[in-house]
Amino acid sequence: MATFHFDLVSPEKLAFSGEVDQVDVPGVEGDFGVFAGHAPVVALMRPGILTIVTGSTRRKVIVLGGLAEVSEKGLTVLADVATSLEDVDRGAFASQIGAMEDKLKNGEPGDELDREIERLDHFKSIQTQINSTAMH
Repeated sequence: MATFHFDLVSPEKLAFSGEVDQVDVPGVEGDFGVFAGHAPVVALMRPGILTIVTGSTRRKVIVLGGLAEVSEKGLTVLADVATSLEDVDRGAFASQIGAMEDKLKNGEPGDELDREIERLDHFKSIQTQINSTAMH
């Protein structure tokens, strides 16, 4: 299988840089997979799990939004936050979801509330994936 270069950058660090076989990206308009030779594209990312495939190894990274750019040079992801699944504090993540739910209880109807509900849904989806990964 052909490989391509992938960089995952967050404000804190270069989280990953190297040759990969595939990267699955949580896009705002739907998840998409990137392989060598992918057409150029720029896409916004939603909170979710980005999967990096190299050979038989799958590395999962939680991203909380950002931008993905595919070019002739490969794939670059500029993530707002990028945390390896192994490094996630499950208790803190659950507490963050609880705080988000509490905040929504007093929310005023409107676009801002709709965005916060959507963000909470993404976080709950991530939590489900974290918990199912912990069982395997």
